[in-house]
Amino acid sequence: MMKRIWTTAVRRLFPFGPLCLMLLLPLTAQCQTNHQLEVGKQLDIFNSLYSNLDLFYVDTLAPAPTMTAAIKGMLRSLDPYTEYYPEEETKKLEMMLTGKYAGIGALVKYHSRLKNVVIDEPYEGMPAAEAGLKKGDVILSIDDSVMTGKQVSYVSSRLRGDPGTTFVLKVRRPGAPGTAQPKDREMKFKITRRNIKLPELPYYGMRPDSIGYINLNQFTEGCAKEVRRAFIDLKKQGAKGMVFDLRSNGGGSEMEAVDIVNIWVPQEQVVVQNKGKVRQANRTYTTRLEPVDTVMPLVVLVNGETASASEITSGALQDLDRAVVLGTRTYGKGLVQVPLDLPYNTNVKITTSHYYIPSGRCIQAINYKKQREDGGEAHYTDRVPDSLTNVFHTRGGREVRDGGGIKPDVEVKNDTMANITYYLSASGLDSTEVMFDYEVDYLARHPQIAAARDFHLTEQDWQEFRQRVIDSGFTYDPVSKKQFQELVKTAKFEGYYDEARDAFDALEQKLRHDVARDLDKHRDAIQQTIELDIIAAHYYQAGSIEAALADDKQMREAVRLLKSPDEYRNILRPAAAKP
Repeated sequence: MMKRIWTTAVRRLFPFGPLCLMLLLPLTAQCQTNHQLEVGKQLDIFNSLYSNLDLFYVDTLAPAPTMTAAIKGMLRSLDPYTEYYPEEETKKLEMMLTGKYAGIGALVKYHSRLKNVVIDEPYEGMPAAEAGLKKGDVILSIDDSVMTGKQVSYVSSRLRGDPGTTFVLKVRRPGAPGTAQPKDREMKFKITRRNIKLPELPYYGMRPDSIGYINLNQFTEGCAKEVRRAFIDLKKQGAKGMVFDLRSNGGGSEMEAVDIVNIWVPQEQVVVQNKGKVRQANRTYTTRLEPVDTVMPLVVLVNGETASASEITSGALQDLDRAVVLGTRTYGKGLVQVPLDLPYNTNVKITTSHYYIPSGRCIQAINYKKQREDGGEAHYTDRVPDSLTNVFHTRGGREVRDGGGIKPDVEVKNDTMANITYYLSASGLDSTEVMFDYEVDYLARHPQIAAARDFHLTEQDWQEFRQRVIDSGFTYDPVSKKQFQELVKTAKFEGYYDEARDAFDALEQKLRHDVARDLDKHRDAIQQTIELDIIAAHYYQAGSIEAALADDKQMREAVRLLKSPDEYRNILRPAAAKP
């Protein structure tokens, strides 16, 4: 049967018979030979160039960093995902693949007013939390090395090391007036580094109305088993519908994505196919295990930071009509990378193929090959326009498109963060760090708080924070002011400003910077940010995720949809079959 198919295909491709095929083969071989000659020529030029630089350049070249810069410059012309890792950076690649690193297990940040790195969030069950480090601790030294005035990258690299190694960490813990510890004090902690695996499943649990919720934040080794275990646990607790949260999940292992889809899809279903230039890059991934549940209603949450393996998962579940995808359009990364070993303990991660989900579509948003041919650099905004995408169909006949990520079945945009909220909460900006300092003081005064889902600041707490912001002299750069200034420049350039001066003055007055007014206007969002930070300090990531769900617009819509079975089924029904 296969031989007949191949013969028929050859006849269609070469209707004039074997002679045409024989004439084509030498041409193909000639093209390959010419390519290899060109490769050899360019390598010879590069080798000669470096030899002459090394011999004649005014300063002595350091071979390793010079060559690394040359390699990384070459790879930047390809795509953002093909990366070179010199020997000293191979641990970075290992962490990316496994989610593991050796250190203390804490998020650190730069405090711009203190000009020091501080502990922001210890991870649950990790050495930092077990030793007693807290949010706000100022890192002074690691063993005999002074950390005062150092940047985050420098301090972070010293906190990491080989598992089992021990060091002494000296910190300054801020005091809080009116508490048992009103003044700052210096403290020392003896900490042993160990392998840290970032929690890929930071939270799952039951929500009201028999709805289960699972949050997955990365596709590292073993995460599919964790998701399967969580789903089985929620079924036992009585879940009748499920929300699977892949928002801001940047992806990872392709095989883990396949196994996660397999939780809700039967065996031997094609989930994703890789297609590359060489045969070794081509591969088809199918489900290989017994599913847990193929009928429970499922909603997958996605957003613009949902990428790679997350898009395989959400896209496959959409193509197989197994779940409703809800949120905003995903990132659009349809490329697959493979790590390869190079000489002298170096590595490279190479883009080897595109991937195609069950409908046959590739959701890659940016054509990097075209960018190279045009001589430009690719940007996230250079996405494939919808008018140039192609139509594909889900298993049940629903229309979907390639290029530009996964378009959700139900689009729900979350509220955008106000500019003042960003500046109050961002790290490393030239600000007063007033929100962070308030949170540290609050934690010192409140060694215990209510349960994560019940905790809220009181009116007195909010008024105290509001006044601290005003008294601190906090300022920020409102977007409206920038845009107004650009409008004024344009009006002056075009000669309209003088005749419209009164209107411009009135508008400027309305847009005048008023921190107190902006605090009141955006109170709900600012207060929620503070509350989630405080909850994370007491209950870690799990607590902050659980608490955030209460005011999550996309989560509310997902729950509403799961409680409306007719509407849920109608979304998964092809347009032609809808009443």
